[in-house]
Amino acid sequence: MTTPVSVAFEETNLDAIATAEGRVAVFVTPDGKLDAAARRVNRLTKGVLARMVDKGAFEKKKPGDVITLAWPAGLAAEALDVVCLPRNASITETRRAGAALGRAKGGKAVLVLGGSLRRPVDLVLGVVLRAYEFVTHKTADAKPNGGVTLMVSKPDEVKAEAATVLAVAEGVFFTRDLVSDPANHLTTTEFAKRIEALKELGLKITILDEAEMEKLGMGALLCVGLGSATPSKIAVMEWNGGPKGEAPLALVGKGVVFDTGGISLKPAAGMEDMTMDMGGAGVVAGTMRALALRKAAANVVGLVGLVENMPSDRATRPGDVVTSMKGDTIEVINTDAEGRLVLADVIWYAQEKYKPRGVIDLATLTGAIIVGLGNENAGVFSNDDDLCKAFLKAAEAEGEGAWRMPMGQAYDDKLKSQIADVKNVGGREAGSITAAQFIKRFVKDDMPWIHLDIAGVASVKAETAYAPKGATGWGVMALNRMIADMLEQD
Repeated sequence: MTTPVSVAFEETNLDAIATAEGRVAVFVTPDGKLDAAARRVNRLTKGVLARMVDKGAFEKKKPGDVITLAWPAGLAAEALDVVCLPRNASITETRRAGAALGRAKGGKAVLVLGGSLRRPVDLVLGVVLRAYEFVTHKTADAKPNGGVTLMVSKPDEVKAEAATVLAVAEGVFFTRDLVSDPANHLTTTEFAKRIEALKELGLKITILDEAEMEKLGMGALLCVGLGSATPSKIAVMEWNGGPKGEAPLALVGKGVVFDTGGISLKPAAGMEDMTMDMGGAGVVAGTMRALALRKAAANVVGLVGLVENMPSDRATRPGDVVTSMKGDTIEVINTDAEGRLVLADVIWYAQEKYKPRGVIDLATLTGAIIVGLGNENAGVFSNDDDLCKAFLKAAEAEGEGAWRMPMGQAYDDKLKSQIADVKNVGGREAGSITAAQFIKRFVKDDMPWIHLDIAGVASVKAETAYAPKGATGWGVMALNRMIADMLEQD
């Protein structure tokens, strides 16, 4: 797994600024106010900060923007990062400032003079998340990745508080690594092995193989992997940190390690991106890792269906009818609408086996959601207003875009089949909604449920606020926050 950049916490020592190597970061308010550390830097650099303020360098800067001075006189550091940040900066502004420093550090060590920061932990989270780089398959010598040293007045208190967000960052990195890894490395078997390794953190792990799934009647999930030489699996991660016997929250993820579309073959252009079609499973695994690392006081079970969708002489054909674990028969109109087939059986199994208090599923499910929401928001579908509001509140707090979409009988009617109980697609119109309606069929009537279509946010072509282009880890922070708010309150 990609290791997050190391973070150390030290007592503020203004005398150490002049000799610090790598980079030094200092904070100036939009109206030009300098704290004690900034005043020391100003003296060492012969008044450069004061001149920047006098010349109006910060007048058009937004909170979190950075001005970098290379090889500043009076400092041993090779760069001075001057961060525009108000004294009462919000969580978002502070994380944005941290992300700017994480982007700028370029492998160098950074001394952050954070004595005036109101939210030092949020700055740390921003730095760590943005400093991510996936280099597992590059053969060049590894670049040095200097650590971050945060100077504050009460380092022990900040370090203790930061432990939680650093655990969440590890969960985000675990997700990003899974989503970034190509399918010849992250097979269903390898994915299951990485989940089994989470036992070391105290998670109870169960892996279901194809024979066990056949006994359970999981014809929907199993039909997706028929064309592949790699075996289908379900991996279950249980974290029991809450009251004994209390029903868990179930997180369910689509784990299609590669999606050719099956017999309904996708176009060649862009098919290489389908290594990220296990993004929902990646988020579930990353969230469970974060919960275990921070010893969450909650009961949560994560279940991921791991399959590969390939064309072959054994592959499911358009027009085939399969039977789900629930017992519903499904006419497979399009084998490229496979994720919902996987989720159907895993969601039903989660309800039957664990009797959860609610179910949240995540999947890179439809291109239609990207047409509707772009790369800014995941689509949110739910049968329970309270659960949905709790998630949307958490997502907003963590800066992870999410937008609730409609559902209804008219969309469900599009899934009627002449030869089976339901068909797996409802046509081009409202494709993300009819997909959600299909999944809802496998949610019991009294079960609170959310479906998150993350096709547009799991992996992106341009950098985001907290990640370089590629895998984002979207959802780990929001789910972690929701679980803390909803299940861990005294």
